[in-house]
Amino acid sequence: MTNPIATFETSLGTFQAEIFVDKMPITGGNFVRLAKEGFYDGLHFHRVIADFMCQFGCPHSRDPQSGRAGTGQSPYGSIQDEHPADAKFSNEPGTLAMANAGPQSGSSQFFINLRHNAYLDFFTPGQSKHPVFGRVTNGMDVVQKIGGTRTDARDRPVTPVQMIRITIS
Repeated sequence: MTNPIATFETSLGTFQAEIFVDKMPITGGNFVRLAKEGFYDGLHFHRVIADFMCQFGCPHSRDPQSGRAGTGQSPYGSIQDEHPADAKFSNEPGTLAMANAGPQSGSSQFFINLRHNAYLDFFTPGQSKHPVFGRVTNGMDVVQKIGGTRTDARDRPVTPVQMIRITIS
């Protein structure tokens, strides 16, 4: 089976990512389901930290000025944490990882790593565990542009960066 390709059309350009549903069926499948339903369309990147990551997927970010942006989840709630022994993908630049607030709290929010954040890997010691479920395959320059956008004191882009749509093929 070939993994699906997600095409991310943003207000700053388009990039593509392979979604690892073969090795990460829960996390990758959750993302694909939400993308196919149009859940992500029209949302904004609500947290961008230069040389670290770009976070996206909160339903409250439809309004980029919402004080609740970064606190919401999908209508399906949380998904089970996924830590397969044969899918030890590291949080390297260009990888997509599940955002969460602790065990069993992943839902719709994810981030794109801008540098190698190995300490976030689920297979390394420590508290933060963020399983990787995809990798940018085309348009990393667009991701870097998003990562370099000017932000306010809450790490929100001063000029909102919108996800126009995500399509899966």
